[in-house]
Amino acid sequence: MYVRDPLDWTPAGGGSGGARAFGRADVPDVRTPAALATPGEPASWTVDLTVEVGSGRWWRGLATCMLLVAMACLLAPRLPALEGAVPAPLAGVEAQAARALTIVSLGRGGDGGRRLAPTASAVPVARVPERARIGSVVTIGVGDTLGRLLLRAGASAQDARDAEALVAHTGAVLSPGLRVTVTFGSRPDLFHPRPLDALALRPRIDLALALTRAGGRLFLSRPPVAIDRAPLRLGGVAGTGLYEAIRAAGVPAEAAADYLKAIAPRVPFGEVTPTDAFDLVIERTRVASGETRWGRLLFAGFGTGPHALRLVRWTPGTRDGNGHDGWYDADGQTQRQQGSLGMPVAGHITSGFGMRFHPILGYSRMHKGIDIGAPVGTPVFAVIDGTVLSAGWTGGYGNFIRLAHGGGMGSGYGHLSRVAVRAGEAVRRGQVIGYVGSTGMSTGPHLHWEITRGGVAVDPLPIAQAGMTTLEGAAMPAFRARVAWLMGLKRGG
Repeated sequence: MYVRDPLDWTPAGGGSGGARAFGRADVPDVRTPAALATPGEPASWTVDLTVEVGSGRWWRGLATCMLLVAMACLLAPRLPALEGAVPAPLAGVEAQAARALTIVSLGRGGDGGRRLAPTASAVPVARVPERARIGSVVTIGVGDTLGRLLLRAGASAQDARDAEALVAHTGAVLSPGLRVTVTFGSRPDLFHPRPLDALALRPRIDLALALTRAGGRLFLSRPPVAIDRAPLRLGGVAGTGLYEAIRAAGVPAEAAADYLKAIAPRVPFGEVTPTDAFDLVIERTRVASGETRWGRLLFAGFGTGPHALRLVRWTPGTRDGNGHDGWYDADGQTQRQQGSLGMPVAGHITSGFGMRFHPILGYSRMHKGIDIGAPVGTPVFAVIDGTVLSAGWTGGYGNFIRLAHGGGMGSGYGHLSRVAVRAGEAVRRGQVIGYVGSTGMSTGPHLHWEITRGGVAVDPLPIAQAGMTTLEGAAMPAFRARVAWLMGLKRGG
């Protein structure tokens, strides 16, 4: 290890300062060559101009450096100046060749390269060659037919007629927006249309049709379609709104409306709580391509426990319950609104038909109908098909609706909070015509319901109860098997 003292160039062994050694005696001398020169020895001409500035040695080194620079300038060769010549502008063939090899923008007339002239290898053709097959996808328009569609796509009139006849034979309905894939073959010349080689379309989710040409004729085939017809079971709780919860569970809008219509006669919507559960099964058809088609509502359930409502769609007189059907509860009894008449609202009878003491007037008089207690806003249904004779305020009945059903039969619905039909309108059995209220001379929310025959009021309760039907005999085992199958479906499957 060494420590150099820049102010003392005396050797470590010969005085103070200099390079001092720790633990060694043979320390190399670090002084400059001029300082090491012995007396009488000529000094070196190579002088470090960064040390001993202003000394005689420094001035001698500077003079030597300037002398060398001057000699270099005097002895440098004298070279002539180089001239920058400008080439002559190109013209004629040379200009065209240069232009073909350069990149010129389209705005300045660039042609993208020079084209070769034809040689003896180039053989002229009579016409531009066409592709052997051309495929395209066309769409059926409003009021369109398959024949007109193919004519627009370029098919011959004969091919268009043949293809339209083959597809029509299947009974398929071509709805607007249907996409049709067509493939045309090669033609003999430019003056004939291309022959229709193939055609593919899917008029229904479960039906695929394909036309192919063989031996100069078109043949129709039905490619197999992988279909899953398993129904879908969905459920949840009512939350802040029953309809919104059903839609949020993935139920289509039409099925959600059918569900509410099915349970409405037995479920007072004004008493639905956020924890009430709903359960339903919908017909569903799916194909491998991912398309889905929804069908009918098969099962409607509401609530939990032994008193839960379970309604099943079933057709009396059939083994599988398909066809023109109605709603039956799990015990095989028809839903109330589906009988000959049935009850117009879900509730309990608070006052019967006949003479009674009027709670407001304070005396006895004839009660021409029955009162059914239910919360305000509960839907009221038409018990049978008919026509609205009147709808609006009617004295002590408050908001009142009167229907005519034909054959001299009529029905009335009073004390409604809101009317949902107007005079002259035709209504169907099970249609919502109003909502329970307490308008007119009423002590609480209820529905006043009356039936008339030939203008004479009759007790509606026996007529409503006569409309109830219960499955019996051989139909019950099949019905119970269907209920068990529906209840055995997994949710979300």
